[in-house]
Amino acid sequence: MHAALRKVLGTHVAQKGSLVDHSALRFDFSHFAKMTGEEIAAVESIVNEKIRENIPVVIREMSKEEALKSGAMALFGEKYGDRVRVVIIDPVYSVELCGGTHVGATGELGLFKIRHESAVAAGVRRIEAVSGKAAEQYIDEQFVLLQGIRETLKSPKELQKSLDNLVSENTELKRKLEKVETRQLNDLRRQLLDKVQVLAGVNFIGEEVEVSNADALKKLCFDLKNDLKDYLVILAANIEGKAAVAVLIDESVAAAKGFDAPGIIRQEVAPLIKGGGGGQKSLATAGGQDVSNLAQVIENVRALLKKG
Repeated sequence: MHAALRKVLGTHVAQKGSLVDHSALRFDFSHFAKMTGEEIAAVESIVNEKIRENIPVVIREMSKEEALKSGAMALFGEKYGDRVRVVIIDPVYSVELCGGTHVGATGELGLFKIRHESAVAAGVRRIEAVSGKAAEQYIDEQFVLLQGIRETLKSPKELQKSLDNLVSENTELKRKLEKVETRQLNDLRRQLLDKVQVLAGVNFIGEEVEVSNADALKKLCFDLKNDLKDYLVILAANIEGKAAVAVLIDESVAAAKGFDAPGIIRQEVAPLIKGGGGGQKSLATAGGQDVSNLAQVIENVRALLKKG
């Protein structure tokens, strides 16, 4: 693995840690970027070529100086005694100082497949791979998954083209849906502005609304803010059986009445919807499990405003 990585990525690659068992390995190494699919395939190709060559694994003990002069690769920071164990897999391919166990010949590994490559620290990458029967099982699983995708897509002749078209169609549908939702929010905003009540000198809006998600509820508050002053707004929604509430307060009202949005959420909203939330002084949101008290939540805030 180490030798293959150095050949593909460059001589800057150094082993930073490893874990090996009978079927899988984890290898950490220094590198500055995520490996590309082509680089991963190149490493696999080199390793599998060496496996097919069925190269005898030669293990020798010698002095550390002799080992290093012979070109053996040592782990940076690793402490070695005067006598070291050198593992040789083709003298021109891999000669390393190592104390681990090894197969008698590379052919015993059967097949090598990289399952995952990721970052574990700054400048350190990790490869997780399997060999032998575990590699065969992994490949079988991928074929089953691929066949399932083909069947779902009605067995297209060009699978990649079909997937690209599906992604493109999905992106276009999302774009159209966003436009529809924007129009609906604009219509809803205008309807809410027609329902403004003046309570204790404050422009109050308290309504249950229909929106698709909590973000839309929050956006609706932001949109209302541009058309109001001296306001307190509380909007509630039943979103797929879950309660969602947003409270918006003008800074002047918050100062005059001693209110803040998180406080209203905590005291008047959360207990009734069996949930919780928070936010900034002028805008806070909450979510909960009980949608049966949304009307009561609005009335509590209305009464709070009248009292204040």
